Amino acid sequence: MSGQVDLAELLLSSTGRLARGAFLIVAAVLIGLTALYEATPPTLHLLTGWFVYPALLFVGACVLSKRLHDRGRSGWWSAVILLAVIIVWPAPRGFFDFVFSLVLIWAVIELGVMPGEPGANRFGPNPQAPPARA
Repeated sequence: MSGQVDLAELLLSSTGRLARGAFLIVAAVLIGLTALYEATPPTLHLLTGWFVYPALLFVGACVLSKRLHDRGRSGWWSAVILLAVIIVWPAPRGFFDFVFSLVLIWAVIELGVMPGEPGANRFGPNPQAPPARA
């Protein structure tokens, strides 16, 4: 392994672990792409939304799962996080939006601030550990 990240593996697989730095970069790109798509005319959403939103949600679930795995958590928590994003986007309005905003604050702290588990865990080796020499 040369230490390079396979883009298809990163975006389309939910197995393994993902380091915090890579997660933050991919999350920023996905949020940016979503904001750009939301800025397009609404009539375009009627035609392309059936393809764009599921693709963004799938990639988001894969990336979130990997980062949750790095923290030692089940990847199924990504469903709660994505549900919170869907409910709160683009701005929270009511009480339940406030509750889901708390979920997002937890996710930012848990996934964006806290380091991954040191060493290997049940989801694989530490992504920041130096590769073993043969």
